Amino acid sequence: MEQIKQAIEEKHLVISRIRNEIKKELVGQEKLVDSLLTGLLCAGHVLIEGVPGLAKTSAVNALASAVQADFKRIQFTPDLLPADLMGTEIYRPKTGDFVTRKGPLFNNIILADEINRAPSKVQSALLEAMQEKQVTIGETTFLLPSPFLVLATQNPIEQEGTYQLPEAQVDRFMLKVLIDYPDKAQELEILKKNSFESPEPIQAVVTPDELLEIAALVDQVYMDEKLKEYIVELVFASRQPEKYGMDIAEYIEYGASPRATIFLAKAARVKAFLSGRAYVTPQDIKVIAPDVLRHRIILSFEAEAEDVVPDDIIKTIFDSVEVP
Repeated sequence: MEQIKQAIEEKHLVISRIRNEIKKELVGQEKLVDSLLTGLLCAGHVLIEGVPGLAKTSAVNALASAVQADFKRIQFTPDLLPADLMGTEIYRPKTGDFVTRKGPLFNNIILADEINRAPSKVQSALLEAMQEKQVTIGETTFLLPSPFLVLATQNPIEQEGTYQLPEAQVDRFMLKVLIDYPDKAQELEILKKNSFESPEPIQAVVTPDELLEIAALVDQVYMDEKLKEYIVELVFASRQPEKYGMDIAEYIEYGASPRATIFLAKAARVKAFLSGRAYVTPQDIKVIAPDVLRHRIILSFEAEAEDVVPDDIIKTIFDSVEVP
């Protein structure tokens, strides 16, 4: 444990350098930065939801600039085709054969900007890439580079010209992060940085190999058996709330999937690492759980009619399940 703790202190300096570079572009939004770092260290995809103008795209761009990795931004639009993401086979008349031209998915970090503006056939093109980390073009399957990370944004208030993401794809996102407006002090700093100061360029301070080393270290963060059981209890409480004394079953159509159990454990270990600890606490699980669970709890019509949101269900679950 002492060796792991020392290694965490060393690698924590790398994370501090990434944060400092992101701060050149981003003001505040610490929760969003932590979520992006969590996805980066777990190779888990992140869905960012917030109203326009909250620096969702800027945050992803800043993270990608701080990492020496291939980055591609894809603007999702209604006329986008699956081949625009994956690539396609092109016929060459001179030789009479086909040559494969790979699409923008063949990069380490993908920004899927306004992902809910593309139709379902385009969204489905991401399913294989996000889960199996591979893409099939024609009859050939190509492995995607490592690490491979999809960071997607969507606007919750504008519904015209949007397509709801299929549940199978939403479940592939490790985290769904909701971001809100900055406070007055942060907004004043945003004003100064963007209107009265020259922007400072972001430097790449970490390589993909270093990220893989940190990810391997995160896997060594200790989690007690009671905390593992606690995670399972939380997920099961979303499926069978009546067994935990909660009167919310009518609001839940489907509970969280087994992916929630896996991702909650991974995210809790990253949370401990980002806090400079070599062990997980119940508070780590509580802090990260809403981002892991909110898009995996499917609400019923009764919940929508009574304005019950997934975060209300999650709060009730945490109030009802005993903490070890």
